[in-house]
Parts: sequence; structure tokens; C-alpha cells
Amino acid sequence: MGFWQWYVRRGRIDRRTWWLHYTLPLTVLALLALLADLTTGGGHLPTPADPTVGYGPVLTLVALLSAPASISANATRLHDRGLPAGLLLLGLVPVVGPLGLLVLTGFVPGDRGPNRYGPPNVHGPRPAEQPLYPPPSWT
Repeated sequence: MGFWQWYVRRGRIDRRTWWLHYTLPLTVLALLALLADLTTGGGHLPTPADPTVGYGPVLTLVALLSAPASISANATRLHDRGLPAGLLLLGLVPVVGPLGLLVLTGFVPGDRGPNRYGPPNVHGPRPAEQPLYPPPSWT
């Protein structure tokens, strides 16, 4: 898979791909960007005197560059469940929306068979057409 196929995904992806190829790497990248901003003085964490979070230029740049990959991964994950990508707007509802979207994309399994967005993304070995053991020459 090339970079552009990863960056803007089409079709369906399963939970494993969503977690391991998108969610975890993009979260680690965002945390590293926040750490870079904090160490260079570009951002600040909340304190009792100033309860706001100041995002620095590195985190802002990483967020802007990773937004298309995150949006397309979430859309294709919703497609795996047979749901339209318009449900991503659920993430705009404070607190409940992002949690509901996390449950829909990260924890609920997708459709087993093909749906209107294509066939399922299958990982691992596929069943053999013939049994591997015993070999046909033994019978």
C-alpha cells in the first residue's frame, strides 16, 4: 500500500487496521508533537492559574496534516459497519459525540459479508480449498 492509499483510504477497513494503522500511530504522533511544543516553549498545559491548554505550532501542523488520514480512516471504518460517513458529524457533539464515534469505529465489529461499500477487509490466512493434511497422495 502506498502513502496516498494510506493517507486517503477508500472502501472498508476492519477494527485491527483502524487501531494499528491509524489510531495508535496518529495518537503517538500527536503526543510527540505536544511534547515537542512543550519542550520548546511553544505550548503550555493547564495550571490552576491558567486552566487553558496552549497548542504550539508543531502540534497544530501535525493535527492539520493528519486530519485527512484520520477522517478517511474513520469514514472507511464506518463503511465497514454499513454506515454512511456523514455520521462523522456525530463527533461535533460535545463529550457524547466523540465517545459514541469511538465505540462505533473502535469496538463494534463490522459487517461480515459484503455491503454497499465493498467486500470486507480480510486479514490472516484464508481457508484452504482442500485440507492440507493428509496430503492427497496418501489417500
